[in-house]
Amino acid sequence: MASGRVTRAGGDGSRASRARLVEAVRLRGVTDPAVLAAVGDVPRHLFVPHALLARAYDDAALPIGHGQNISQPSTQARCLEALRIAPSDRVLEIGTGSGYQTALLARLAAQVFSVERVRPLAEQARAAILAAGITNVSLLIGDGTLGWRDYAPYHAIVVAAASPEVPQPLLDQLAPGGRMLLPLGERDNQVLTLVRLVGARPVTTQLVGARFVPLLGTFGFDG
Repeated sequence: MASGRVTRAGGDGSRASRARLVEAVRLRGVTDPAVLAAVGDVPRHLFVPHALLARAYDDAALPIGHGQNISQPSTQARCLEALRIAPSDRVLEIGTGSGYQTALLARLAAQVFSVERVRPLAEQARAAILAAGITNVSLLIGDGTLGWRDYAPYHAIVVAAASPEVPQPLLDQLAPGGRMLLPLGERDNQVLTLVRLVGARPVTTQLVGARFVPLLGTFGFDG
């Protein structure tokens, strides 16, 4: 995900560190109380590499290996705010990564189903999610562009990687009235796009320019 101004908040996981991160996210324009509460509640230090613990509560993207990042919290918070997730929603996440966004989603939705193609990342994320005491998340190792049909339809889908177009299997798994958020465009230049399913017709709204890692898979860049 894209990153911007960095605010340092310390990495000890204390109430003060989390409060400073929440304030940094608020200053970036996020106003949804549920999203801000989730940022303050999720122990981000569980989701960053040990060598970067001192920066766990910085409002910054951090590398997690395998060419992936744990994204900037304010960026993730803005994405979740745009999705308007309800407490009763079933959510599909494509690209588990560190599991931090998964954990935020778990604080907002009834159930979260997350797909990650890189097995070591999925295993690390699963361990971190369990350590955080989160129990309403299911993980699948596989091709995220295919979604997770077994538990469809989903009220919301969030894709944490850039796609040249909306993957048809994900659109097929979106519930009527559902929302999907994903970066659309080229490998190095995308627009964060909100897709709403109105009847059987997808309606898209372009939100902001972004730069995400490419979505790989059957309906992604290498399909």
